[in-house]
Amino acid sequence: MTEVIGVRFKEVGKVYTFDPVGQKFAKGTPVIVETARGLECGTVIDTNHEVAEDKLVAPLKPIVRAATDADLKRVEDNAAREKKAFKICEEKIRKHELDMKLIDVEYTFDNKKILFYFTADGRVDFRDLVKDLAAVFKTRIELRQIGVRDEAKMVGGLGICGRPLCCSSHLCDFQPVSIKMAKEQGLSLNPTKISGTCGRLMCCLKYEQESYEHLIKITPKVGAVVDTKEGRGTVVDTNLISGQIKVCLDKSPDAIPATFSRRQVKTIRDGGRVSVSKAERDALKNIEKD
Repeated sequence: MTEVIGVRFKEVGKVYTFDPVGQKFAKGTPVIVETARGLECGTVIDTNHEVAEDKLVAPLKPIVRAATDADLKRVEDNAAREKKAFKICEEKIRKHELDMKLIDVEYTFDNKKILFYFTADGRVDFRDLVKDLAAVFKTRIELRQIGVRDEAKMVGGLGICGRPLCCSSHLCDFQPVSIKMAKEQGLSLNPTKISGTCGRLMCCLKYEQESYEHLIKITPKVGAVVDTKEGRGTVVDTNLISGQIKVCLDKSPDAIPATFSRRQVKTIRDGGRVSVSKAERDALKNIEKD
């Protein structure tokens, strides 16, 4: 077992593990750590705890020290510089007439590099832009193209539920979501109903998916042949949440389907699995991308 602590660099970012080097840190303590891109200032999220060595990603970087007042002042100064750099970069983008949208700017703690995050529909030749920015800031410049989901996480906003976006309020990592999840949950495959502000499938489709998968296993599917107290019939509709199913009885095929609880029927031959057709996938392919 190895002693580690968890540190986060952004308010709703991924938690990274570091070697405390024998030091103890309380939750919420700002610390200076060594990362692949140099010294960075982060916040302790998980206090000292032990983790099995096979679950660690080597090499484990060390905690350098608890952040001092001077370190915190530098973080504040960097935040002010980032706002100015954002405006300058936008002007340079317009000057070079580049088809790209600047999303965020980030100074590394030691000021040795500035990262500019942007979105674009395709590849962008920004070599001249980098030269211009390097001439202004006299430091290393990195332009990083991100996806629309990352853009939503950085910019924030409100979802169709009226609450702050999950990705910008509490989700540390994006979870894989699929059109099949929406279909299994009985949602309309209408892009405006199942896509978020980013234009991709809503992250919240993942939240109840395990429950729906369980309910699908214990509920006869549409097309299933079942025995009921009123005789044998075929399932024509289901409600996974309430457990109610509608059955067209063999003895009265033209009558209104009878309603039963899933517990009141016995499956003789189950129906087909929930699947997404090629036509449905083609129609919704843009919102399923990461």
